Amino acid sequence: MNVKVLASGSEGNCVWIGNDKTGILIDAGLPKTKIEKILLDNDIDPTKLDAVFITHEHKDHCQGLAFADKYKIPIYASEGTLKGLGRLDTGKIVKASGGNIFDALRMSFVMVEAFKVHHNAAEPLGYTVNGNGMKVSVMMDTGRVTDEMIHAMRWSDVYVFECNHDEDMVIDGPYHDSLKQRVLRDHMSNNDAAEALAKLIRGQGERIFLTHMSSTNNMPALALGTVKRALKAKGFIAGQHYQLEVI
Repeated sequence: MNVKVLASGSEGNCVWIGNDKTGILIDAGLPKTKIEKILLDNDIDPTKLDAVFITHEHKDHCQGLAFADKYKIPIYASEGTLKGLGRLDTGKIVKASGGNIFDALRMSFVMVEAFKVHHNAAEPLGYTVNGNGMKVSVMMDTGRVTDEMIHAMRWSDVYVFECNHDEDMVIDGPYHDSLKQRVLRDHMSNNDAAEALAKLIRGQGERIFLTHMSSTNNMPALALGTVKRALKAKGFIAGQHYQLEVI
């Protein structure tokens, strides 16, 4: 099972998880034609996708759902998200609870589970994907990380994490005060991501993708440095105990 972060940031988010026979997307935040192009550029056949899972109804996570319609790919999301998208009658509801919520015929190797996150959306979710002895956790927009979220993501081999902002850059930056407060409240900072990863990483060669980075309120070097310091305090060195990449 492979993982590719196809798009990340305020312009659109999209993660592919699968193999040469099957796969899923988590979020479809690019326009339809851009999703098609980026899949083909990555040697991913759109006709072999079995599902699109949406984290929440904000445009940068769902604007490309016409892509799923074109290829007749089922759309999965929480009830609140499907309502917000106007797709409650056609989408498939995901609940944030244990157990196998997705087991299509061509995807007997994979189990997808959902967990609640904290964002200014109707009913946002994060997802874990288990298959072929591998676990992937995808946590997009969230204002905080709870013990329940850590429990859902533990023992993962791959982490796709929001790492949106540096708190000092937000406070000293150009946004007006109400927008600053919204960013700080509803998105995960470098420090938040580092603290969560320090609880999750075991030094077993895990791969970490830091995503959804603000071009105004963050810099890759800041995000990398913050996470590396937190994991070094646990005795883990990047490139030796885990792999770290900013998308």
